[in-house]
Amino acid sequence: MSEKTNNPITAELPESPFHTTGTDHITIWGSNEEDTVAFYRDLLGMPLVLRQPNLDDPSQTHLFFDTGDGRILTFFVSDDRPSNRRGQRGGVGAVHHLCFSVDPDEYEDVMNALEDAGHRYNVFDRGIFHSIYTNDNNGLVIEISTDKYEIPNDRRAEVLATAQRLREEDGSDYAKDEHLSGAIEELGLEVVKHDLPDASAGVGGVE
Repeated sequence: MSEKTNNPITAELPESPFHTTGTDHITIWGSNEEDTVAFYRDLLGMPLVLRQPNLDDPSQTHLFFDTGDGRILTFFVSDDRPSNRRGQRGGVGAVHHLCFSVDPDEYEDVMNALEDAGHRYNVFDRGIFHSIYTNDNNGLVIEISTDKYEIPNDRRAEVLATAQRLREEDGSDYAKDEHLSGAIEELGLEVVKHDLPDASAGVGGVE
């Protein structure tokens, strides 16, 4: 399938009626509190920062987790709902996966922790970052990624848009290591590459 060419890739703000300022929170239909806390707090290390009734349905509990940068992930849970690790059903409007970032120095620790907790995982070199794929207690695909290079948060969109231009000029199917490092260098930033373990390249996810 050929790529659309009428939607330019750019870090510039679009001419829209308004602009969002970031992600406030994402809410998931969860199973029960015990299993949800065990995965997101006790395994992934997200503090449970708020618990209250679901204001639209007080029979359920609303859990709030800090994903690490003040952005919040929340779950509607109920003790009468068992977890289900068999996987999610796809379809238009469904969530394909959630991705959280970790420090490159902790990347191998993530794999060890998942293995110790009995969660299967796959590891991939995605060209411009590394990704670990696993499933939460309800079968939702969870991606845990880490940057291959140091990228200032306030320049991330600019770096990615520049890498997109370089990969198009190169005729590559997707953005690769050389496109990202080239973008960082072109923008006058220091090129600092992290020491990450070898991983399979290409496409794929959780089996």
